[in-house]
Amino acid sequence: MSKENNLSERHQQHIGAIPLGAKPRLATIDPSNEQPGPTYDGHTRDEALVIAGEVRLTWEAWRRCSFAERAGLMQAAAQVLRRRQDAFAELMTAEMGKTLTEGRAEIEKCAFNCDYFAENAERFLRRRSIDIGGPKTFVTYNPLGVIMAVMPWNFPFWQVFRFAAPTLMAGNAVVLKHASNVPGCALAIESVFRDAGFPENLFRTLLVPSRDVRALIEDPNIAAVTLTGSVDAGRQVAAAAGASLKKTVLELGGADAYLVLADANIERAAEICAVARMINGGQSCIAGKRFIVAAEVREAFERVLVDRMQAYTFGNPRDPETKLGPLSSVEARDGIHAQVAESLAKGARVLTGGEIPKRPGAWYPPTVVTNVRPNMPLYDDEVFGPVAAVIEARDEADAIRIANQSRFGLGSGVITKDLARGERIAAEELEAGMSFVNANVRSDPRIPFGGIKESGYGRECSDFGIHEFVNVKSVVVQD
Repeated sequence: MSKENNLSERHQQHIGAIPLGAKPRLATIDPSNEQPGPTYDGHTRDEALVIAGEVRLTWEAWRRCSFAERAGLMQAAAQVLRRRQDAFAELMTAEMGKTLTEGRAEIEKCAFNCDYFAENAERFLRRRSIDIGGPKTFVTYNPLGVIMAVMPWNFPFWQVFRFAAPTLMAGNAVVLKHASNVPGCALAIESVFRDAGFPENLFRTLLVPSRDVRALIEDPNIAAVTLTGSVDAGRQVAAAAGASLKKTVLELGGADAYLVLADANIERAAEICAVARMINGGQSCIAGKRFIVAAEVREAFERVLVDRMQAYTFGNPRDPETKLGPLSSVEARDGIHAQVAESLAKGARVLTGGEIPKRPGAWYPPTVVTNVRPNMPLYDDEVFGPVAAVIEARDEADAIRIANQSRFGLGSGVITKDLARGERIAAEELEAGMSFVNANVRSDPRIPFGGIKESGYGRECSDFGIHEFVNVKSVVVQD
C-alpha cells in the first residue's frame, strides 16, 4: 500500500545511501514547504541487535509482573500522552504533514487505547476452564517475548500504540522499527513509556534502515513480528519470519469500497463518503477509496460528493480551521497524480481536482473521478491520497461483485435506508475484515481490526488483538 512503509525504503531522501556498517542519519522534511527539519543519528545493525538482547533480558522480569502493576504503568502512559498532546501533534505535523487538529485527536485516541487495555487486559487473558470429564483442565495465555513492530508514517503514534498497549499488557516487550521519515515520533513514543515509569529497555525504538529488518527478525531475541505497510513489505516480512518459524500479524492496507444503493439518502451518502475519503488527507488504509454507486443515483451522488469534497480546502496544517494539509512527501504526491493521470488516459473523467498546484510542498487537491473501470489504477490499486473513484453498478448484486473483485479486503461500507438490507450485505456478502452500514470505517480499541486477502491477516484491538501474541497453552492437572 502507498503508506510507503519501511522495507521498500521509498523515503530515500530521509536516509540516503548508507555504507554497510555505517551509522545511519535520518533527516526530516516538512512536507508543507519542503524545508529540512532535524536530523537524527540512527543505529547500526550491530547496535540494534544488542538493544534487542537488552530488551529480551528486561522481558524476563516483566513477564512476571502482575496485571495490576502493568495497568498502573499503562494508565501513566495515557497521562503522559495527554500532558504532551500539543507537542506530539506538532511533531507529526512537522514530520508527515498531519493537521494539528487531527494530530491532537490521534494522541487522545492513543491515550484512550492505553486506558482501555489497562482496564480490560486481565479479563481478556483470564484462565479459561475446560471440562473434559475428569482432571482439572484450563487454558492459560502466556507472553511470547520480544515483539518487533514495523510501522508506517501515516498515523505515527496510533499505529504503534494500537499494537503496543495490548502487547505490553499481555506481558511482552517491544522493539519498534518505524518509518524513516518520522524518527522524532518514533523516539517520542519510546519516551512516553520511559516517562510513564516502565522498565528501562522494555520498549525501544530502533532507528535502522529497512535492509536491517531481516537480521532482526532472524535474531533469536525476537519472538514474533507485526507490520503495517505495503503488500510488498508484508511479503518480505512474512517470508523472513516464516523462514524462522515466527508468527506475524500483517495489516497491508486496502482499496475500501462503499456501496451507495439506489434507496440511499444522497446527501447523507455523499457526506459519509467524503469523510471516509478525506480522513488524514486520504492517507489511511481504511479510507474509502472506491464508491460503487447504483446507476439511477450516480449523477445525483456525484454532484453532492463534488460539493462535499471541495469543502476540504488547502491550508496551513497548524491552523485549527484547516481541513486538508499536505501529503507526506512530494514523491508520494507525484505517485498519486500518476495514478490519476493514467486512469484519465484510459477513459476516466475528472469532476474536480486532479491538478498539482503551483506551490512548494506536497499539496494535492480533493479529487473526484468518474467512469472508473477495470484496469485503471483508481479501480485496481490503492490510492493513498484525497482521490475518490466513482464506479457505476447496475444493481445491488453488481455492486457487491465489483466490491469483492478487489485483491484487497480491509474495510467496506454500505449506505442504504433499509437497515436489514445493509446489515445482510455487510455481514454476509462483502469480503472484508470490517463492514460498516451508514458510517465510515474506523478503528476502535474495542472492536477487532484487520483484513483478508492482500490486506493481510491477524487482528489488532479488542480481545482478539491481545490474543495474537500470547502462547495459548493447555494445562491438564491429574490427581
